[in-house]
Amino acid sequence: MSLNIAIIPARGGSKRLPGKNIKPLAGKPLIRWTTQAALASGEFDMVIVSTDSQAIADIAMQDAGVTFPGLRPAELAGDTATTNDVVSHVVQWVERNYAKVDMAAILQPTSPLRTARHIQEAVALYQNKKATAVVSICELDHPVQYCNRLPKDHCLNGFITPSSHKRSQDLEPFYRLNGAIYLVDRKHVGDLSGIYCEDSYAYLMDKKSSVDIDDEFDFLLAEVIEHHISK
Repeated sequence: MSLNIAIIPARGGSKRLPGKNIKPLAGKPLIRWTTQAALASGEFDMVIVSTDSQAIADIAMQDAGVTFPGLRPAELAGDTATTNDVVSHVVQWVERNYAKVDMAAILQPTSPLRTARHIQEAVALYQNKKATAVVSICELDHPVQYCNRLPKDHCLNGFITPSSHKRSQDLEPFYRLNGAIYLVDRKHVGDLSGIYCEDSYAYLMDKKSSVDIDDEFDFLLAEVIEHHISK
């Protein structure tokens, strides 16, 4: 037997928004938006929270079905720990204690408006395409053609090219990673930089579900959108 697991990486430290992973969003701690979506999707044999904070673990485990493998080891508890390292650690722990992992989902708690439906659709895409990776994306808020670097003197010479002097609706759309869902085959664990390959596919999400909370502004935006959706 092999397992499909969800990994929710939730570090305790946050410089831009202290305590964000347990900060209440619409009355519910941020991390529980993701644990509940993962559990409600019904797609995973295990939903695992990886954290260096006992406070985060205690809140996450209020949802029955969440697995907590203990606090991260010291080398994964600081600012320098990468998602790649954290995922590798969790997968190795599962395979030592339970069974081989087939697919791992990485669900960041900073994407609270990603729902069980989004997860189900992404998993269906993963299965239908026989993919080794599915990554969620959304359309850019503003055309990338209107963006450029700015020199030290702030001169706008050449900032916008003649070919980009068009109405925004006439420009080719560009997309960005939104951080909400990563589904990866076991072979990519340990080398997440390699998931962008020919058997990797994008799961397109709408912009209102794609808020990625990094600072206070993002948090306020998520609250406004959630209030609008729930009305």
